[in-house]
Amino acid sequence: MNGNKTRKAMPTTPKVKVSAEEIAERATRGENISAYFTNKFTVVRPLQRVNVDLTHGMLRQLDERAARLNVSRQALKQEARAETGRRRKAG
Repeated sequence: MNGNKTRKAMPTTPKVKVSAEEIAERATRGENISAYFTNKFTVVRPLQRVNVDLTHGMLRQLDERAARLNVSRQALKQEARAETGRRRKAG
């Protein structure tokens, strides 16, 4: 051995694309389908909607900026919230 710890290798992901339905059918038949999953995922927390009151002027500015950036109003609000979170983490 070359001094490295022995690791149990993950099954390799098959090279042939298989539909979700085919994977489900294989699982139903009791076949091992672990090769189709990477175990890499991101936990997504549930969203909670809130209402925010904006003045007509604030809404106009938001829409103008969104139009300049060619993004939706919602995308602009989400990016602003994410940027605020990054600043809080860094500071």
